[in-house]
Amino acid sequence: MKSVSLWEMRTIETIEEFYKNKFDWIPENIKNDIGHFNVFHHEILEPGKPRILPYKRRDFYKIMLVEGDITINYADQVVAVKKQALYFSNPQIPYNCEQIEKIKTGVYCIFNQHFFHQFGDLNQYAVFQPAGNHVFELTDAQAKQVIVIYKKMFEEIKSDYVHKYDVLRNLVFELLHFALKMQPTIQTSKQQTSASQRISTLFMELLERQFPIDENHTSVCLRSASDFARQLNVHVNHLNRAVKEISAKTTSQVIAERILQESKVLLKHSTWSVSEIAYALGFNELTHFNNFFKKHVALSPLKFRNL
Repeated sequence: MKSVSLWEMRTIETIEEFYKNKFDWIPENIKNDIGHFNVFHHEILEPGKPRILPYKRRDFYKIMLVEGDITINYADQVVAVKKQALYFSNPQIPYNCEQIEKIKTGVYCIFNQHFFHQFGDLNQYAVFQPAGNHVFELTDAQAKQVIVIYKKMFEEIKSDYVHKYDVLRNLVFELLHFALKMQPTIQTSKQQTSASQRISTLFMELLERQFPIDENHTSVCLRSASDFARQLNVHVNHLNRAVKEISAKTTSQVIAERILQESKVLLKHSTWSVSEIAYALGFNELTHFNNFFKKHVALSPLKFRNL
């Protein structure tokens, strides 16, 4: 997998840059009050000219149906698409596609967070969460179902219907739930909204705000359960009980898993030294980071990077 420079890791492609780079124009309504949405057919590239979509974050969401033999890298995951797949990307997680010249057909929609303002929190869904599954291999029958949804998007966005963007939001949710239904069913007990859920949710939001590491978040500041408890103005025991009740994990386990995930991303996708990565993740000593990584991966950071 190709490493990228520190500058590239920090660069975030804006939705305006997407239009400028791809089409050499920017829609006039891109900053309107209802947010932005659009849908496109994927450009089919000339065979024999290898291209790699740069590994970086974008400040918009993208849902893509693609047919072809490509590799998608996101977070610390590498997924090889053999035939066709539905892929979800979001502003929090960097990604790239390799062998995009091998894409036979493709279609995708893009939208910003403001498009769903007051219509729900997209980040509550696993397909947009760091630890969630973002790539879904499809059968031919499933691909046909997804194509129908995209056809409706093309028809709707060209229409003069005054509430067409409401319809388009519903079609985005159709794609989202289509993918979620493909995941194994997890039996969960129905719970009323509780203080534990609220505290656990606030904790997770605070944790995620520290990632990914970029020019806005150059170093992790909150590392322990006590750090988060002080920030949330609750007793650390109260926080620990809430997180344990909701996630079945200790607060320290959740923090360690997220730091481990980010360390894998930086080791595989950046040219930062191991020392720089350790510092960015809040480790005062390189040996502490090495011991932490070995404990969870059974490899040193350097050996993991060179795999």
